[in-house]
Order: sequence, then structure tokens, then C-alpha cells
Amino acid sequence: MSERRNETAVNSEGRDGTSMISGEELEQLRRDVRRMRDEAERMRDEAAQMKAEIAEERDRLQTQLAALDDRGGQWSDYLEIRGLHVEFDGFVAVKNLDLTVMHGDLRFLIGPNGAGKTTIIDAITGLVPATGSATFRGEQLIGRKPNEIVHLGVGRTFQTASVVEELTVLQNLQIAEGFRKKPRELFAKPDKASQNVEYMMEVCNLKDDADKLAGTLPHGKKQWLEIGMLLVQDSHLLLLDEPVAGMTPAEREATGQLLKRCSRNRTVIIVEHDMDFMRQFADSVTVLNQGEILAEGSVEDIQNNEEVVRIYLGGGDQ
Repeated sequence: MSERRNETAVNSEGRDGTSMISGEELEQLRRDVRRMRDEAERMRDEAAQMKAEIAEERDRLQTQLAALDDRGGQWSDYLEIRGLHVEFDGFVAVKNLDLTVMHGDLRFLIGPNGAGKTTIIDAITGLVPATGSATFRGEQLIGRKPNEIVHLGVGRTFQTASVVEELTVLQNLQIAEGFRKKPRELFAKPDKASQNVEYMMEVCNLKDDADKLAGTLPHGKKQWLEIGMLLVQDSHLLLLDEPVAGMTPAEREATGQLLKRCSRNRTVIIVEHDMDFMRQFADSVTVLNQGEILAEGSVEDIQNNEEVVRIYLGGGDQ
């Protein structure tokens, strides 16, 4: 009995008195070492995979950024006017004007009648001859034909909405959308609205008016339809000439909210005489007088500019 207890002691303690590891504990230790080695190998593999994915994502982003630069994404989605000059039989309507409107800006052009506001838009869209430079997305607009300028993503409205009154709201939008389509695509499912058109009808508060003739719409909704027609054409520079003229207060508010939404990912320029509308919705303001820029800045800057108050805001044209 005494000898067996001594053997157990030898198994549990070394001859020098240190603890001994049993066979079961040794096997468990080996399993733990193998598991840790496998875990370390798995982590190395995952790290290598993550590194490869990061490199792939970086390459993809660099390709996208290069593509944006090439075709004029947000990096060049801005209007830059330099030395714009317009004359009519010796009368200078716009005088060597410099103007930059950035992507995402809701810019208001204001000023007395004859200051050159609408003439600037006419020059940008190719409706009047002009000299100087006006570029959007890196493309020169001056000297091009109006239809070429539209294809460059520039759209405009007029003081009187230019919709086809004999056609429905849906048909007007489909025609506008078809501007960029191939001829055979124009007549595919003519009675079915595309997702793009459906979305724009919702954005422009026209979803319930899809089957109504455009000529039967109230004034405000005709303007919304015209804006919607620009949006389905994928216009990225919107030039709007007095879009809320003649609207009710409710229509004016809804139009302002629509234009705010449009300006989040577009460049929007509004010619306007409604100062209350300007104060409520403008991101920035350019004041024109006699074909030249009198002042630029925020609504607050403009309202506190003594020269602007004297020439324009202090008068009756508000």
C-alpha cells in the first residue's frame, strides 16, 4: 500500500519535486496548441483577403473617380462664366460678366427689369449670340446650337410653361424622357410609365394628374410639369425663369420645396422678382444691374448691402 502511494507521487511529481503533466493534460495542451495555430493561420488568411479586398476597392474607387472627371461628375458639375458679353444693335445687355455657380447651389439672379437676367440664360442656352465663355461639366456652351446644349445636360424653363397642352401629363413626360432614347425605344409600351417617369411624377406632385390633359392643369402644376420634363431628361443644370410667377402661396411653397430638393444634386439658377420667395429658398444671390454684377452673397449679405438696397430693394420692384 505504501509503495503504490509512492508511485502515484512519482507520477504527479518529478524527482526534483516539480509538478508532472498527466497524459490527458498533455494531449489537451497539444489540442490547444493546434487550435491556436489553426486560428492564427485563419486570421492570416482573413487579413490577406481583407488586404486584397481593400486594394480592389481602392482600384474601383480610383476608376470611378477618373470616370467622374472624364464625363463631368460632381467635380465639374458647375457653371463657370467668363467674359460673357451680349449686344443687340449696339445696346449692351450683358457686359463682360464673370459668374460661377457650384454644384448643389440654389442660386437666385435678381435685379431691375432690363438688368440682363434672362439674357444670361438665353446666352447660356444658345438662344442669343454671345461672346466670352460659359462652361458646364467642362463643356463650352457658347457657340453651340440649343439642341446640342440640351444634350449636355442643360435645361431651362420659360416664364410661360412650354408644355404640349393637348397631351396628358404622362405623355408630356414620356416625350421629354424619349429625348435621350433611341427611336425604337420611344414606342415600346407607350401607355406604361417608366420607373423614371413614375418617380418624377411623385417628386413633382403630379402622380394623381398622370392622365389629365396638360392644358387643363392649374398654372402651378403646369410649371411643375415643365420642371419634371427637365428632370426626366436628366438635366443637371436647371435654368428657371420666374418659376413662381402667378402662383398661389401654397403653390409657391411647394415649388420652393421642389427646387430645394432638385438642387441637392444639381446646379440650379433661378431668375426671380419675388423677393419673399428668394429670401425663403435661396442658397446664394447674384444681383445684376445694367448687365453687370452689382453684388453677390447670401440673402443676409444682399439685404444688408446699401448699394443693392438703394438701386433695387429700396425701390418698388419687389
